[in-house]
Amino acid sequence: MARDLSKESPDIEELLALNPRVKVAAAVRPTRCTKVDKAHWKRKVHAYQDDVVESTVGCASTACVTAAGPFLTNNFNDVKHTTLSERAALREAGRCLKCADAPCQKSCPTQLDIKSFITSICNKNYYGAAKTIFSDNPLGLTCGMVCPTSDLCVGGCNLYAAEEGPINIGGLQQFATEVLQKLRLPQVLPPGAAERTSAPYDLPVALVGCGPASISCATFLARLGYKNVTIFERKSFTGGLSSSEIPQYRLPFDVVSYEVELMTDIGVKIEYNRPLGKDLSLQRLTQTHGAVFLGIGLPEARIIPEFEELTIEKGFYTSKNFLPAVTSASKPGMCGCKGQKLPQLSGRVIVLGCGDTAFDCATSALRCGASKVFVVFRKGFSNIRAVPEEMQLAVEEKCEFVPFLSPKQVIVKNNKITGMKFARCEQADDGSWMEDSEQVTTLKANYVISAFGSSLLDPEVKEALAPLTFDRWGLPVVDENDMSTSEPCVFAGGDLAGVANTTVEAVNDGKTAAWSMHCYLQRKHGGAQVTETPELPLFYTAIDDVDISVRVCGLTFSNPFGLASAPPTTTAAMIRRAFEQGWGFALTKTFVLDKVVSSLGFFGGGVIVISSIT
Repeated sequence: MARDLSKESPDIEELLALNPRVKVAAAVRPTRCTKVDKAHWKRKVHAYQDDVVESTVGCASTACVTAAGPFLTNNFNDVKHTTLSERAALREAGRCLKCADAPCQKSCPTQLDIKSFITSICNKNYYGAAKTIFSDNPLGLTCGMVCPTSDLCVGGCNLYAAEEGPINIGGLQQFATEVLQKLRLPQVLPPGAAERTSAPYDLPVALVGCGPASISCATFLARLGYKNVTIFERKSFTGGLSSSEIPQYRLPFDVVSYEVELMTDIGVKIEYNRPLGKDLSLQRLTQTHGAVFLGIGLPEARIIPEFEELTIEKGFYTSKNFLPAVTSASKPGMCGCKGQKLPQLSGRVIVLGCGDTAFDCATSALRCGASKVFVVFRKGFSNIRAVPEEMQLAVEEKCEFVPFLSPKQVIVKNNKITGMKFARCEQADDGSWMEDSEQVTTLKANYVISAFGSSLLDPEVKEALAPLTFDRWGLPVVDENDMSTSEPCVFAGGDLAGVANTTVEAVNDGKTAAWSMHCYLQRKHGGAQVTETPELPLFYTAIDDVDISVRVCGLTFSNPFGLASAPPTTTAAMIRRAFEQGWGFALTKTFVLDKVVSSLGFFGGGVIVISSIT
């Protein structure tokens, strides 16, 4: 009778059963049943969902379930682990040590002031953080999303060995620039840029290709005051490789279009459907423009002899026709055509290559219907050229890696690919690689995607680039220090120049070329004197023109921010540096008169309030 009595209501008894106050006996449950529970309760932390199927073997009254593989078809949602909310960004920024000689900044190709923008985020000055980023990198949002930070800034972080790991610099950069994107503030010309009237600033400047390098170069030229900057783009959309080859789940098209809008806000013009060729040759451009920048990339895929007879109908793609087909169908607003469909893949897909593009092809193939993807490459894991972030995504999405294989033959039956034969690759003692034709491996496959790199192969484009000098790889000879070519008024950057391997490096090519073009135009056409050290204007919006000066007791302060009587105002030199950085006033205590008088000449723009003079 006592067992039927309850001293608590049923709902309280249920809670106590879940969280007993005192454990009076050890729990027993078969492992097979726990595996069922785990499959049910495990959080789906990755971009894919595990299909759950019922097992033929029951466990008590519940059917056992097991994971049945990735569920990624048509799923182009954000997969970046670095994306941060405001709360997470503030916490991450607070961890930064603000190192005096910050090693993270030494590894950034665009020389971004990382310590400064992280400090602005700490102070919730998100506009200030975004201004710092876009001042040095006009594609700051793109780079925040796709930059290989583990190999650049994050790789130098002094917190790398700490328990919580290095600072998520890419995530903080993405967060700050996305805040500015939501504000929809147009970029404006820096002070004085519109008033420059000397002859070189009116000369037309041409840029061919609207990829990262050209967008960067055009932005800085417009900030310098050049009023007639035009980009000639061969396609009907902008962004170059960022738009056509980086998938939506890594870089949405609205990010690229936003940065292009910032560029056009300050007067840069874009002409679409204008490819290099007979109608638009380099010789014609140099006759009508003061300077020309080439940022056309490498538009053609490298095809090895074994693939020359293969077509899309047979199941063969290259990265140059597969990724554009994926992006045009998955990036809203990029392609004007309607009804664009994803490539319809099924079964097993082989991706050849081990660079960033190869892994983009592999993860995109899963979203196009592939049930299994094999990434096959000639060398070992220690020789993979892709950045760790790209490779890790492929691992999480269950791509299979097959190293040390070189393609020898594609097996085609009934006009469809059914498999591939590979020869084993081995490294000799002297470091060279060789194929062992006696060790042959065959992999079944329904589709093959070649991502062996790209080049400049179109004879019409090469003819249009005359009279440039080309190197043994068929690319223009480019001075890596100033991005100049064999023609004095022609500059190049990005993939075409052969220096940049990533988007951020292409951006820096454009940045470097902009200053070199500025120096060339000013010196050749009798313009202003240019400095030895590059001085490129910063990013500006209407916010920077807001007057925040205040007047107190008859004194006008340029802004209400000042230094109190404390260590920051110990010496006149410290106060001078504060005024140079924009502080409105400094409050001091006792000063020796001769030191104050000798230093007053350096205090331009600020107001000193001194309580006593000795």
